[in-house]
Amino acid sequence: MTANSRCSAAEPPGLETQRREIECLLRECELCAGDSWYVVEHHWFEQWKEFVETGDQNSSSFPGQIDNTELFEDLDSYHLKERLVENEDFVLVPAEAWHRLLTWYGMVDGQPPLERKVVDLPSTLKVEVYPVEIFLCLHSNMENVITAQFSRTDNIREAMFQALSVPLASECRLWMKSSDSSCERLRNVHVSVLDACLSSGMTVIMETRNADGTWPSSRPQIMNSVEEPDSYRGQPGVCGLTNLGNTCFMNSALQCLSNTPPLTEYFLLSSYLEELNFTNPLGMKGEIAEAYADVIKQMWSGRHYSVVPRVFKTKVGHFASQFLGYQQHDSQELLSFLLDGLHEDLNRVKNKEYIELRDADGRPDQEVAEEAWRNHRRRNDSVIVDTFHGLFKSTLICPECHKVSVTFDPFCYLSVPLPVSKERVMEVFFVSLDPYAKPVQMVVADVFNHRFYKIYNADESLSCILDRDDIFVYELNVLDEQQEEQVLLALYLRERSHYRDYGSGSSSYGTSLFGHPLLLGVPRSSCSVEALYDLFLQRLTHTQTPALFLTNFTNHSFTTLLKFCLFKTYCPSSQPTQPAKRRACRKKRKSLFTIQAVNSNGMTERGTGEGGSAVSFGSQPYVAIDWDPDMKKRFYNENEAEKYVKHGSMEVPQQQTTVELRECIDLFTTVETLEEENPWYCPVCKKHQLATKKLDLWSLPEVLIIHLKRFSYTKFTREKLDSIVDFPLRDLDFSGCLLRRNLSNGEPPSRYDLIAVSNHYGGLRDGHYTSYAKNKDNGQWYYFDDSKVTYAREDQIVVSTTHTLTHTHTQLMHPVSPSIGTIRLHRLVFTDTWSELSDVFSVGY
Repeated sequence: MTANSRCSAAEPPGLETQRREIECLLRECELCAGDSWYVVEHHWFEQWKEFVETGDQNSSSFPGQIDNTELFEDLDSYHLKERLVENEDFVLVPAEAWHRLLTWYGMVDGQPPLERKVVDLPSTLKVEVYPVEIFLCLHSNMENVITAQFSRTDNIREAMFQALSVPLASECRLWMKSSDSSCERLRNVHVSVLDACLSSGMTVIMETRNADGTWPSSRPQIMNSVEEPDSYRGQPGVCGLTNLGNTCFMNSALQCLSNTPPLTEYFLLSSYLEELNFTNPLGMKGEIAEAYADVIKQMWSGRHYSVVPRVFKTKVGHFASQFLGYQQHDSQELLSFLLDGLHEDLNRVKNKEYIELRDADGRPDQEVAEEAWRNHRRRNDSVIVDTFHGLFKSTLICPECHKVSVTFDPFCYLSVPLPVSKERVMEVFFVSLDPYAKPVQMVVADVFNHRFYKIYNADESLSCILDRDDIFVYELNVLDEQQEEQVLLALYLRERSHYRDYGSGSSSYGTSLFGHPLLLGVPRSSCSVEALYDLFLQRLTHTQTPALFLTNFTNHSFTTLLKFCLFKTYCPSSQPTQPAKRRACRKKRKSLFTIQAVNSNGMTERGTGEGGSAVSFGSQPYVAIDWDPDMKKRFYNENEAEKYVKHGSMEVPQQQTTVELRECIDLFTTVETLEEENPWYCPVCKKHQLATKKLDLWSLPEVLIIHLKRFSYTKFTREKLDSIVDFPLRDLDFSGCLLRRNLSNGEPPSRYDLIAVSNHYGGLRDGHYTSYAKNKDNGQWYYFDDSKVTYAREDQIVVSTTHTLTHTHTQLMHPVSPSIGTIRLHRLVFTDTWSELSDVFSVGY
């Protein structure tokens, strides 16, 4: 019997039996999610109740066929009227009661049965009388709109794919049309209609990814010299990335990850769609994973020479403000953020449980390591953990009570240091009294802007000196032991202006510093103006040839590797100022310059020195010789002072240090003492201790990332280490580094082949990133330089990478004024202090 016909095959039971059966079903049937209930027009149901209660089969109250006409807006669409009220306009009966009533009375021809599902809504179960009615269309055919009804508990993706007859294997995106001109992305399609906040009357548009990896709604701009034809077919994965403005660091990191087979296969197969985590508070609501997937799909479509990762860049900046704008960054910094972001966006663990960590407490390493890894996987389970995570063993030992604390911690990459010599290469200017005599006494100063920024003691640490500082080493006169005390005198050169400095409130002339300052050893009794004048004049007429030296300091002595660069000889005038002329000048009171006591900034000091002295001995004395502009122009040739001739030996390239990658790994696992800023709390001593710490490798991941820590930062210095790191392309063996010797089934071996390299050209403040990578499909190596991609041979990779990872900083030869004596620019290697400085300059004289 059909649903639309009245039962005629068998007589219905007696009226009393009908009443008891239906009432029993209504009373005993409970709402259960997924069960079907039926909507029956209230008037018909009340008529039936009256009929069965009379007990008279011939009663005039016979209800006839089930008729829901009053519930419909019209009899064409059979849409329910809005705002119908249960038990006033309709009643709900369970499926068994409905089927019995339908068998006994039949239904008006043409009317559909109003079947409704029980849905499990937040905090309640109810029959969903009004399903959600949504208008659907495809992005490729937005004129063809269909109407479909969905339960609030229906999965969006499955229901809409079915309604639009789209294969479930297709990769699609859904957009909710919020106005005539704008749409909002339904990002999480793995939730119910209710959770997506969809309501009746909304329009949902479905778009399917193009064959080239782009989306019809947001096809990225392709920046090439020629427009890419639709027929272009290239090797998948061999695709450049456009530099958006200092984004080479990002492009380099993306190319390395793109050529990591397990991760790329995961995204190309769209496996990520089933694992997007939209509720993880530590994640980015799936947006980083989706943006990364878009880039990978485009790069591996084989349809592009180059793609523009603009959306990806925007997403990264949105979730990590340090990457906003277009400043240069470290590719490892970006890679670290991306791996962490992908992990949290794809974490299969939706609710992370609290796990209290335990110390080893003498338990076997194998037991503690397995426990640590289980605990890690209970909170972190993603393709990133599957592919990139390994396990460290960390051992801390208290220096006081010798408590040993052992923990096992996961890692995503190895950040290994480079072996660094305790020596430090620096450039210094050596101001010599006599280039052919062995220097005995010297003093070191930092010169900045024609004045002394700092005068150092011999035992002072070098850690506060920056690479950009101009360091001068001055040779001093050595007095006989019988002679009196020597005063270290700092001398500045100043030029007087033609006009008085009325703004200072005094009658003095304004002055400005020029040239390089000078340090002299002066007998205490020779500090009068007249004596200093003769001393300064003698020193300024000292005409010897300045030269550029390169010298290395070892740990406790100086091994000389001198490279000479001779500056052109300069004298203040074509003829020296002779003694007779000095006496004549004195008589005529025509001096080349005057002497003033000044402070460390070169400003004139108030008052005079002690006992007729031109200086004060209370602290470091500073004096200035003030030149009249006309005298300076006549006797001081600044143009000549700027000239120099570079010695040919300076062209000899410096030897670069080469280290093996294994040395970096060994250094990573070396015992170290914690710094004061990062002490360890000893549970036995009940206080923080500077414990010794040792890291060891316990287990390694399928794909191992090794970061070479080339950028070194301290409180005072920043530098890029330019050592050449040699590494194999195949069979990098870690078996000697692993504490655990026995691998369980399914674990990757301890040997690795190289698949990608991120390179950096330049220094700290500038530079450029590129990458080498091996294509997973054809096994060919390629060189990626932003949007440009070229073939690479295996024998190029280590050599070229060595050059890109190693940078010889351009050395600046500072022009100096030779009027202050013989000056040599040295490149020196120091240890900790300025001690034993004189040894280096004694060689070669």
